[in-house]
Amino acid sequence: MGCLDCFDGGLARQERLEEERKASQEARAKAAEAAEKRQEQFEKSAAGRAAKAQMQAAAKQASHTNKGEPTLKWQMG
Repeated sequence: MGCLDCFDGGLARQERLEEERKASQEARAKAAEAAEKRQEQFEKSAAGRAAKAQMQAAAKQASHTNKGEPTLKWQMG
């Protein structure tokens, strides 16, 4: 098959590569759309709401840290 490419100037190969590129692009778009749909469904679910609440609580706790005090305090003696 490699010899036949030189007779048609490689047009068939270029067309095939272009078709593969378009198919790949369409597949990526469909995958992104499906991922968005799954994310929306997760956010609406009880597990999604719980995860969001947990992340907010963690962020709130992180903002109220020890205000510059060392976490571990050492005592001599």
